[in-house]
Amino acid sequence: MQLLRRFLVVLLLAPCLLAADPPKATRKGATAAVHSPNIILITLDTTRADRMGFLGSDRGLTPNLDALAKRSVVFTRTYAQVPLTTPSHATLLTGTYPQFSHIEDLGSPLTKDLPYLPDLLRHHGYHTAAFVGAEILDPASTAPGFDRGFDFYDADFHRRKPGADRYKTIERRAEDVADRALGWLSRTQQRPFFIWIHFYDPHDPYDPPEPFKTRYASAPYDGEIAYVDSIVGSVMEVLQRHALYQHAVIAIAADHGEAFGEHGEERHGVFLYDETIHVPLLVKLPDEKFAGRRVENRVALAEVAPTLLEAAGISAPAEMQARSLLPLIDAAKPGAAATTDGPDRSIYSETNYAHRTFGWAELRSWRTGKYLYVQAPKPELYDQSSDPGALKNLAAASKAVTDTLSSQLNVFRQKTSRAETQQAKLDPAQAEKLRALGYLAADSDGAKDDPKSAADPKDKIEVANKFHQALLAMGEGRYDEGIADLREVLRLEPDMGSAYLELGRALVYHKQEQDALPMLEMAVEKLPDSGMAHQELGLLLIKTGDWEAALREMQAAVLCTPDSALMHFNLAAVQTHLKHVPEAIIEYEKSLKIDPDYFDANLTYGRLLLLTAKPEEALPKLERAVKAQPESVQGHASLANAYQRLGQTENSKRELAKAARLQAESHE
Repeated sequence: MQLLRRFLVVLLLAPCLLAADPPKATRKGATAAVHSPNIILITLDTTRADRMGFLGSDRGLTPNLDALAKRSVVFTRTYAQVPLTTPSHATLLTGTYPQFSHIEDLGSPLTKDLPYLPDLLRHHGYHTAAFVGAEILDPASTAPGFDRGFDFYDADFHRRKPGADRYKTIERRAEDVADRALGWLSRTQQRPFFIWIHFYDPHDPYDPPEPFKTRYASAPYDGEIAYVDSIVGSVMEVLQRHALYQHAVIAIAADHGEAFGEHGEERHGVFLYDETIHVPLLVKLPDEKFAGRRVENRVALAEVAPTLLEAAGISAPAEMQARSLLPLIDAAKPGAAATTDGPDRSIYSETNYAHRTFGWAELRSWRTGKYLYVQAPKPELYDQSSDPGALKNLAAASKAVTDTLSSQLNVFRQKTSRAETQQAKLDPAQAEKLRALGYLAADSDGAKDDPKSAADPKDKIEVANKFHQALLAMGEGRYDEGIADLREVLRLEPDMGSAYLELGRALVYHKQEQDALPMLEMAVEKLPDSGMAHQELGLLLIKTGDWEAALREMQAAVLCTPDSALMHFNLAAVQTHLKHVPEAIIEYEKSLKIDPDYFDANLTYGRLLLLTAKPEEALPKLERAVKAQPESVQGHASLANAYQRLGQTENSKRELAKAARLQAESHE
């Protein structure tokens, strides 16, 4: 494949880099065992277990994964703890449960007090790198803290403008991700290494490249799975050709699955049934130890991190709640359906996505024995031995069993939880990035005190589907469709503040400001503690020329979200227009204290300082602005002005020339 050919070109330029046993380099203060294996972790986003040939699928989508499975240990019943990308990866990489990490939703930060696989490996001499396929795992925006412990973290994503290629802005094809990862390997002499490769492709919108697009025209999700499998095959081929496969630990897992109408859900995040919680997991051990062994015991995705640590000869820290799977592998007997003699493990999962975004109830599940129990306003109990599709709810008829499992779940959650510290609200910039990926992001706490928080998501799933459909349509530029879907959401759920907010935003983008105004006013009424709602109404009021009303909304936005550089900047900009200069300066300073490299704040503040005859104070702001966005015509022109006022004529001429060149290039 093209990926393999490009990688071989790199090897010709650096033939010594992938020698089988290069000298080990141990960083200062770290210890590395002489025989520490290289570790390769590949995560497959949004990948259902029932699409894997090695787990029984007859669709023929995964010949490369199936071949690897024969050389690995396969865990046939692995379950995610959260059906969302960021919190599920956090569970996988920390070995802790979401009630302990408090990474329960998109955008939540991974704090420094959590045990973290790459950080632990790095402290034991491993060289570490990550290559992720979408902005959802970008530590600079929607996954803060995920880069801890990595020497290199490849996630250079940026905002998608109308007409721009999705796969060159907010997402990358698997081939691109793999190419970057193998490029890093070709340049890395130090051993041992840990590399995490994340393929996002199976996530919607489903749009596989050719020839998979044509081959799977009627089933594009399957096409995405087949495409990713082909890239996994190319990666394995490269590793085998260059002596990086045999002695390595290779783990491949999905973060969660995908629903296609089962139980009414489209996509993922709301429910905890097998369609989105049962995930593939295989682990190839050094020299293919235990190859072909299949572990039928139920296991948790949280157990991946301690497993990889033990495979590296490293003891898991006490804070890591999950257990290694290696003893389970060793205890299992070889064969097509190997189980240990001990009791099957009970598995906890949860989702609060519907609560955070819509104000409905949180859901928690407990898989134990033959049962799946879902803790909800309307409890659910399924006998998965006779009802694998979870279609017949036994909760009412089997109250004693339901109550027992509910008690077990509560005890487990209590034992594995820790007190939550106050977390900052989701920043509007984070929310915008999540919207582009099809996720609704809320910054309102109102749902916690709303009586409707007890609403069972089972009764509201049509609303969630419509909302997701609207976000997906607008993310692809189909605003008419998105607006129609949001109006339908409000017909079904007339008190939903988030629907008013998103509809108002869509109408503004669609140049329907008069229709947008009452929608955003309703959003503020329904979500009074939402900084995003106040901000959007304030921005619309600016468009209408009502600057005084806009000032009140921007002040409210800052009160709701005091840790947002954007909110402080917006307030400063309005105060500047109203000639409230001292107040504007205070807000600019607050914005830049939060984000010193914030381009807009540096540029606008610098220009204000020029207008108030303070060029010496303006200069460092404008220099920082140009450094942040070197392609900005306004930045270079304003910097030239500052240099001119300070008598630095040559510097001023240089910046004016840059501004003129950039201006000319923008018109070509």
